[in-house]
Amino acid sequence: MGTIDTTAGRLLPRREDLRAMLNLAGPVVIIQVGMMLMGVVDTIMVGHLSAVALAAVALGNLYFFGLGVFGMGTLMVLDPVVAQAVGARDDPGIARGIQRGVLVALMLALPATLLLLPAEPFMVLARQPAEVVPYAAAYAVRLAPGVLPFFLFVVLRQSLQSMHRTAPIMISIVVANLVNAALNWALIFGNFGAPALGVVGSAWATTLSRWLLALLLLALTWKELRPYLLPVRPEIRQWAPLERMLRLGVPIGFQYTLEFGAFAFVALMMGWLGSRAMAGHQVAINLASLTFMVPLGVADAASILVGHAVGRGDLPGTRGAARAGLLCGVGFMSCTAVGFLTLPGPLSRMYTTDASVIAVAMALIPLAGVFQVFDGTQVVAGGILRGLGETKVAMLVNLLGYWFFGLPVSYVLGFHAGLGAPGLWYGLVLGLVAVAMILLVRVRMALARERRRVIIDHPPLPTALDA
Repeated sequence: MGTIDTTAGRLLPRREDLRAMLNLAGPVVIIQVGMMLMGVVDTIMVGHLSAVALAAVALGNLYFFGLGVFGMGTLMVLDPVVAQAVGARDDPGIARGIQRGVLVALMLALPATLLLLPAEPFMVLARQPAEVVPYAAAYAVRLAPGVLPFFLFVVLRQSLQSMHRTAPIMISIVVANLVNAALNWALIFGNFGAPALGVVGSAWATTLSRWLLALLLLALTWKELRPYLLPVRPEIRQWAPLERMLRLGVPIGFQYTLEFGAFAFVALMMGWLGSRAMAGHQVAINLASLTFMVPLGVADAASILVGHAVGRGDLPGTRGAARAGLLCGVGFMSCTAVGFLTLPGPLSRMYTTDASVIAVAMALIPLAGVFQVFDGTQVVAGGILRGLGETKVAMLVNLLGYWFFGLPVSYVLGFHAGLGAPGLWYGLVLGLVAVAMILLVRVRMALARERRRVIIDHPPLPTALDA
């Protein structure tokens, strides 16, 4: 039976809701920042080779995540599936969710890996700078072997977070970051007796670190995950619940693809302006992406806590988790906005000494400060909807906000109005504002009624785990 909500009119979360959010969001944010730091280290180290090398890593990562973000987003369906099963104390449901997640990861990894191999023709077709394409394509191809461990890590991470087991994830990420930094230092510049491979060396460092990340996390949690992973449950191949999981997950995958694709398309348009503009854009977007990891982690935590509340039929808890997530995510991004608006110069010089790249970055970083608040709002709102099991609305809102509104404005301002790189970013700001406001309204509507679990197998097949 659901819990009667006596706090429906509250704007601020209850103290216990905020405490629960901070207890989970803190470790999850550290995990997200740790994942992002791999890319930051790669960017900073390669940036000291040349502006072309910096642009190549930017373009190579753009291509990798352009293919990988759909799979990563689709696997986020584990947030409502596993979290709601945890809230309902349904161990067999947890096991089925995790095993289906592994199955989906395997299904998605093969096409993503194969599509990384013909990177150069796609980059040429996208009219990227000729001096950048060979290095960027070589970088992307060498990221291909890291797709499978990347997807499997997402499965393990989302499942363990839903079970409040974040310490092993943090340990794995710290170790993987240290190894990644050492491998970058060795393989980019030829230290420790290794060959100096430049951009390609950075790609190999990332791929090896992703394998280490997935395997180390599995090893650290094998004792507690083994009952959920083995034996393989025959019912995970039943089409009805798997199809339900895909119907929930694929819209998340498309939502992530549409959002990432909007930023990726702006990066491609930056390439039309030249390698200096693209390198300056990479500096600014790398900083914005780093701060974005905090509300992204809060969104993950909100999705999990909302899912727990749905699983146990607790409407006040559902609304309280949503309020706490919005307060934490938007509050943090309001603070980082101040830093971006006041310190663009010192932040730019952390990445490069090239004066022309710094000039572009200094023009873009304050704009990143403007969209910080709206970026935090839209990602947390999306996480809340994901925890409720509502995934299609965010996909449609991203399509309209970015692709039918933001990007056309970017193109007109960047090229026809002659504003260049800042003009391309103005469209992003407007798109983010639209997406954030619409999703916020949808969250309010979605929380107005009781929610049910998204996937329940009927009847559950008994195994030793059910005892």
